[in-house]
Amino acid sequence: MNNQQVGIFLFGICARFCLLAYFCMKLTAGIYWLRTVKKLIMAGILFDEIVFGPVKSRRFGVSLGINLLPLQGKMCSFNCVYCECGLTDEHKKEKLVLFTAAEINASLQSRFEALKTGGLDPDNITFAGNGEPTLHPEFESIIDNTIRLRDEFFPKAMITVLSNATRLHRADVKRALLRIDNNVLKLDAGTNATFLAINRPTHPITLEKVIQELKNFGGNLTIQTMLIRGEVDGNHVDNTTEEELTLWLKHIREINPKIVMLYPIDRQTPYRTLEKVPEPEFQALVKRVEALGIKAEVFY
Repeated sequence: MNNQQVGIFLFGICARFCLLAYFCMKLTAGIYWLRTVKKLIMAGILFDEIVFGPVKSRRFGVSLGINLLPLQGKMCSFNCVYCECGLTDEHKKEKLVLFTAAEINASLQSRFEALKTGGLDPDNITFAGNGEPTLHPEFESIIDNTIRLRDEFFPKAMITVLSNATRLHRADVKRALLRIDNNVLKLDAGTNATFLAINRPTHPITLEKVIQELKNFGGNLTIQTMLIRGEVDGNHVDNTTEEELTLWLKHIREINPKIVMLYPIDRQTPYRTLEKVPEPEFQALVKRVEALGIKAEVFY
């Protein structure tokens, strides 16, 4: 083999090596990209301020949102498969810092003054945010201050708390919820197995315990329920089966809320395998709730 042939041979080897390296790099980048996308999907959308909006809400009109929870990550006693904030587990390693009641109250005062000056009156002041609002240790005092500010700036606005109903055993939380206009409490299942599969509590709690606490409100509450079905980590979850709905209706009759709010998936969820339940199924369930003498409404 002469020098020219040796050169061609070596060039061919180098070319093949470079091509192989290129494809390995693309494959690695692709895997990294897929992992990154998956992480972003699972992480969800977090609010980056204490007071946000006002926004147009499906259920509450022009709603001014209040987030009592850390801005760095989600804090919740549930790990719901459909949560738009992402999975609770995603933030376990992060140091989550709560705002004090004083900081929250100052933020409310400032935003209320700015909105009033701008001539914008919200229909609702809604506690939601990055997880479960009743987890804040000063929840009751924050509610009391919000009522005072509401009466001063927006006396026609309603105060609403969206809660997963896991803290109703606390006297301070229950007192606070009974002082506001709308305590909207979650009930997503008829059986305990489906409750655990959908809501995935981060501490030991049963559906039976939640229902008992809801019954203790004497009807002075709103129930919110999301209907979903689909695959989660290889398991099928579904709260729309006849067994689930029959038992859920039994719970609703015992709780006897002022109204039942039914709604489907409307935003990004941690699991793209979840299905948006068709509207006719919601309308059929409304008729069954109203047959109990309880008002029901679909927000589709």
